Amino acid sequence: MKTRVQSNWSNAVLVCAKCSKKLDGGFGPKGKQSLGKALRKQLHLKKGRKAAAGVLDVKCLGVCPRGAVTVVNGAASREWLLVPAGADLDTVAGELGLS
Repeated sequence: MKTRVQSNWSNAVLVCAKCSKKLDGGFGPKGKQSLGKALRKQLHLKKGRKAAAGVLDVKCLGVCPRGAVTVVNGAASREWLLVPAGADLDTVAGELGLS
């Protein structure tokens, strides 16, 4: 039995799936993608542990802002971001330390 598994992640970002669902998309080129999916696509990240960074959709982070999505950078978990719909993904990635 394995007790540890390695990953290539330099960073782990948690995106609230409940907030994303309430917005019904709001990100990406046409504004129809969820924030997690749009970030992965913008940064050319693969899924899984072999990606350079992890962007994970989690159930609920408990903040529930109106018209925005709650995002937490795992490396700097004391400050959470509230990303409004239609925000520039390069700016969001820069604030999360992913660029």
